[in-house]
Amino acid sequence: MLTQEELIAKKMARINEVHRFVRGRTALLVIDMQRSFMDPEASLGVAQAWDIVPNIKKLLNFCRENEVLVIYTAFIARPEIPCLRVDPFGPEHRVHDPGQPTGWGLPSSNSVLGTTGPEDPAIIDELKPLPTELVVEGYTLDKFYGTPLDLALRSQDIRYLIFTGSMTDLCLGSTLFSAASRDYRVTAVKDATATIWPEIQECMFDIFTRKLARVINTDETLKELQEIYS
Repeated sequence: MLTQEELIAKKMARINEVHRFVRGRTALLVIDMQRSFMDPEASLGVAQAWDIVPNIKKLLNFCRENEVLVIYTAFIARPEIPCLRVDPFGPEHRVHDPGQPTGWGLPSSNSVLGTTGPEDPAIIDELKPLPTELVVEGYTLDKFYGTPLDLALRSQDIRYLIFTGSMTDLCLGSTLFSAASRDYRVTAVKDATATIWPEIQECMFDIFTRKLARVINTDETLKELQEIYS
């Protein structure tokens, strides 16, 4: 009878086997790397997201050079859609009244469509999408919900997803859960995802590995991509 350690090793080997990328059926997702979540003056800035920019760039460069599909997502808010993500859970996404203070916990027009400055929902310049790359805009944490993301992937016969971006426990995590529920083979790149709290980051990786996805680093991801695209 196998020991617990042997059973875990067997499971991990099977996860790696099932999730190994397939040429022409793999896509890179860049989740919510937006100015409204990364500008130091934004009401909901995630400073840790800057740490993963170099690794996302490495993956972007490879994918673009080898015609691997790249899709971005972006969270946006609109006053015409007063969903729970805005009220009560995201007051920062409510439209700012001129002359009133802004910041965490206050109406700041964060990610509101058409906003400029620190709360602008555009993808950061450092990871700017190419004109041919789709940016899926969503109004909830889960970027499959109410968006064409699933159609965009399935219409191009994509089955294997590489997850990068922010935040691991919110938008990225919710979208990853949704992808796994749709039976996509998901790989989360642990040093190309970010959240504010290191302990929650590790907890999310543990949850992903147990039930949802393969978790590997950027070098491992690039090595596997190079093997199948060489």
